[in-house]
Amino acid sequence: MKIAYYPDTDSMYIDLSEKISVDSREVSPGIVLDYDSDGNLTGIDIDNASLKMNLREIVLSKIPFDKQIIAA
Repeated sequence: MKIAYYPDTDSMYIDLSEKISVDSREVSPGIVLDYDSDGNLTGIDIDNASLKMNLREIVLSKIPFDKQIIAA
């Protein structure tokens, strides 16, 4: 999973899969879900992210991972 924030557009993209998205659906104003050809969720696009969530804190809990990369 990759999370990218774009301050120039105040948008965030949460990339959930390596697969290419072929379909997108807006499920709420400014929230778009991307799906692969099998209908699996591949990503989440959030417009006006700073108005919808606290961008200053990310909490990961009980997530097993082999690699941790934090970059600003």
